[in-house]
Amino acid sequence: MTTTHIDGVSVTTQASVYFDGKCVSHGLTFPDGTKKSVGVVLPATLTFNTGAAEIMECVAGGCEYKLAGSAVWLKSAPGDKFSIPANSSFDIRVTEAYHYICHFG
Repeated sequence: MTTTHIDGVSVTTQASVYFDGKCVSHGLTFPDGTKKSVGVVLPATLTFNTGAAEIMECVAGGCEYKLAGSAVWLKSAPGDKFSIPANSSFDIRVTEAYHYICHFG
């Protein structure tokens, strides 16, 4: 099921802008201290590095992604999630805007 609304959070109003504006996100902090970000990746092929483990949840649009060490591109559509380990990376190919929630683990 696709997440469509998040209640009871604090939102960082200044956006994080990456890759010359190809990725823009806002940080969310939950009352228990849990952090997530919500954003959009515009059409591009990019490589993201992770510090903490992440789960990417597609809420609209779609992408193809490839985890570090893999040669296989996989698809992510609304409602889909994929996990990236800590201290790793993933490549993402976007042909239509990819709207996401990043759950930090």
